[in-house]
Amino acid sequence: MSDGVSSLPWAAASSAGKAIGLYARWTPALDTKIEAALQRLRDASIEHGDGLVQSSSLGVEDMVITDLIARTRLPIAISTLDTGRLHPETLALIPQIKDRYGFEVEVFKPVEQAVVQFVAREGEDAMYRSIELRKACCGVRKMEPLTRMLKGRSAWITGLRREQSGARGDVAFDEDDGNARRKISPIADWTWAEVWAYVEKNDVPYNPLHDQFMPSIGCAPCTRAIAVGEDFRAGRWWWEDSTKECGLHAKS
Repeated sequence: MSDGVSSLPWAAASSAGKAIGLYARWTPALDTKIEAALQRLRDASIEHGDGLVQSSSLGVEDMVITDLIARTRLPIAISTLDTGRLHPETLALIPQIKDRYGFEVEVFKPVEQAVVQFVAREGEDAMYRSIELRKACCGVRKMEPLTRMLKGRSAWITGLRREQSGARGDVAFDEDDGNARRKISPIADWTWAEVWAYVEKNDVPYNPLHDQFMPSIGCAPCTRAIAVGEDFRAGRWWWEDSTKECGLHAKS
């Protein structure tokens, strides 16, 4: 199964251009949006206290949110999922967050025996064979660890944005996640250009795979670069004709 990069005719340009140069555009509305996002984080921290966690994908949106949390010194825990199939570039951000912000990132991994059993039964690349097997893989590697991450929590923070896909077009700033918790998406109304403008201005660390035309980065076997004009999430599970979601943000 190709990684999808070499097949793109302009892929070689990725080494010459960075995501910041390609996308960052400060808009007149961004100052207001930043203050609004900060207020949402402050309000959530006051309301939920230790019951609040940022569930970070380590994508650029989540790195922006971590930066916002750090700049206002909010006592919000930062957690992430290590599925066992992430790119090295993604995992490298965990120590970078520690070095830059002084935050210990709590890492949740799948149950090892469950992964061993799934791979023995279905194979390492079962996700390519059917949507059902791909979702089963996501269930073992992502959904079960997320359940442990959110156990005892009353709210979680995500980097969802309405512009990311049609399925996310109605993302709310604060909504019920269907499991008696609040799901808070403080930058839901930001554009891609605004995300990168913030990164540029504040020197936010980010995954270098974003420089290779990967706006949405998941597990290595399930992520490729996108072509000009494709949906933000077209590079996720690109072999499927389905909604580009794994279940983490499915509405119950």
